[in-house]
Amino acid sequence: MLPVHEIFQLRKCDVRYPAALSSHLGDRAPELISVLGNLEILQRKTLALFCSVRCPGKLIAQTYDLAHKLRHAGVTVIGGFHSPMERQCLATLLRSPHPVILCPARALPKRVHAEFRVPLEEGRLLILSPFAESINRADGETASQRNRFVAALADQIFAASAAPNSNTELFCHEILAWRKPLYTFDDAANENLLALGAQPIDPNDLSRARLS
Repeated sequence: MLPVHEIFQLRKCDVRYPAALSSHLGDRAPELISVLGNLEILQRKTLALFCSVRCPGKLIAQTYDLAHKLRHAGVTVIGGFHSPMERQCLATLLRSPHPVILCPARALPKRVHAEFRVPLEEGRLLILSPFAESINRADGETASQRNRFVAALADQIFAASAAPNSNTELFCHEILAWRKPLYTFDDAANENLLALGAQPIDPNDLSRARLS
């Protein structure tokens, strides 16, 4: 068994390679995934969490509250956890005994961050990257690729908001075309997502959204 802090590579020909990537991404599915942590977490039902920097303030507060509810419900959350709100959500989720999957928009770092060491050692954190070692900085393009990677892996997706005609809205439209459940808050700011087919989520009753 590999040490928990040792990165290994998962190739497309490996039986452990997630079939969902090829199914949803087709030719864009990565040939190789860098893996750090407990790969068995991928066998769990997962919810992808997306909250952009431009999310309205009231929805940011609701997203933070949702992260606490997901933590207590034991939902396995997957995400890039890059925006400030997402990073706060990650900090909350890592304080839970339940698994989390982190997917940075760059190659995996050579050194494990201090906040990840205990979750890795306890087998409740999985870090995945579809990027080559030479991609050591995140940018708009790698973030877009990473978001598709995360959404393809997830069983269900939550998007806090998406401005009309924005890249996030187009991304949500793509997710719905995959016939994956997409959730958002039932708020006037999300009328466009609800009109697209996103389902309203009630943080006080996650069972109705089949998240717990």
